[in-house]
Order: sequence, then structure tokens, then C-alpha cells
Amino acid sequence: MAAGFWNKMLNLDRRWVYLVIGAATFFPMLTVIRLPIKITPEVQSVYDRLESLPRGTIIMLPMEYSPDTMAELQPMAKAVLRHCFSRGIKVITTALQIQGVLLIEQDLRTVAAEFDKTYGEDYVFLGYKPYPDIVILNMGENFRKPFPKDYYNNNLDELPMMAGVNNYSNVDCIVNINATSGVDSWINNANGRYGAPLALGVTAVIATDYYAFLQSKQIFGLMGGLKGAAEYEKLIGRPKDIANRAMTSVSVAHIFIIIFIIIGNIAFFATRKRI
Repeated sequence: MAAGFWNKMLNLDRRWVYLVIGAATFFPMLTVIRLPIKITPEVQSVYDRLESLPRGTIIMLPMEYSPDTMAELQPMAKAVLRHCFSRGIKVITTALQIQGVLLIEQDLRTVAAEFDKTYGEDYVFLGYKPYPDIVILNMGENFRKPFPKDYYNNNLDELPMMAGVNNYSNVDCIVNINATSGVDSWINNANGRYGAPLALGVTAVIATDYYAFLQSKQIFGLMGGLKGAAEYEKLIGRPKDIANRAMTSVSVAHIFIIIFIIIGNIAFFATRKRI
């Protein structure tokens, strides 16, 4: 009897497995149940830096993600933007990954509207220019070298927020939300050459590559993937936002995957022929 049961488990149609994992991923997004999110020091340090800034301070928030990486980085970018706008911190933004320019422009408009922020006074979108290394180096000299005009074709000198703002020395810090190895350009050039304080928000798959820079203090904070976004949402008092809901789904799906692995192994050993 037992052998027959485990044999059925071993030969279970994989479509049932896919259905269960799909349901385990989808339904937690609809519930109010939230698994606890532990705040890590590297995310806390990004929050603490921005939380300590007085109103009117300017930071850079380059956002370099595209539709294929927005699931991880868009919630992170929006959380940092909401934190800045809620505290009256002004934001200069670039989009040095061409596939994400329109997406990022829309995200900026959406979050700015939530806080009734005015373009040119509370935030500026410089847009896209090719060759990120050259752009980042030139911005260290003067933002107007690579961007004499902003994304909307306004002269930078005509924007009230940019008065007297020339380069990295006129912003408190840079928080780079990045899905590519282009983050190295910000480390090497913005921080390495010009000494700009830098924090990173990256996809989970590349986050481990940058802990060495955190330990060497070349960056002052690091947010990794969806979990980093969920941590930041919790820190700014928005635990019901998308990253926290998605993290519950991811955790539940992982639990079911582990259960299926255990069942598969038990079924294998229970049904194999004894010598």
C-alpha cells in the first residue's frame, strides 16, 4: 500500500506541481498575511543617510533598469523616491540604460504626483546619453557637459533647482539603482575619481559582487533585489507595498518547492529496488 502511494508520487504529472507552485505564488499577493522582513545593516545605512538630510538637500538617483528587471528594481526606486519626496529632498535623475528611459520617466511622474512635487523645483530628469563611463566622468566636471538640456529639452540653467548645482560636489550623495554591470562605472568614476558618496540598489543575482565594496567603504549602503526593496518599504512605513507582498509570495513558493523536493526524495528511496 505504502509502496503504491510513493510510486504514484514519484510519477505525479508535473503539471500538478506547476499548478501548486503557481497558486502558492499568486494567492499570497491577495492576502493581508505578511511574513516578517528583517532589516539588514546595509539597507538601514541607506535609509539612515537620507533620513538625516535636511529639507532642500539634493541627491542623485540614477535609475538604470528596464522592463526585464523592473520587478526587482522598480519597487526599490519608488521606495527611495517616496522617502526623498516625503522629506523634502530634491532629486536629480538619469537613465543611462536606453531600454528603460520611458519606464523611468513614468515612474518619476507617478511618484512626484503622489507628493505634489513640481518638475524643475523638486526633481530633474536628465534622461539618457550613450557611453555611461564618459557621461559619468563628465558629470563629475559639470552636469551641463553631457546634459546641456534635460530630458524635456529645457536648458539646465533655466531650472530653479539646478542653480549653482554643477557637479557631484553639489549633491549630498548618489544612490544608483542599477540592473547592469554599469554600476562599476559609478564606483570607479563617481566615487573613485570624484569621491562622491555612493550607495547601490542592484538585482539579487549581482548583489553579492558588491559586498566587498561595502566592506571597503567605497559604498555606504547596498540594497539587493526584491528583499532589499521590501526592507526599504518597511523602513519608510509602507509594509503593504508591492515588494513586501511579492516577498511573501516568493517565500511561500520556496516552502512548497522544498516540500516537493522532500516528497520526491522520499518517493525515490521508498520505491527503488532493494539489492
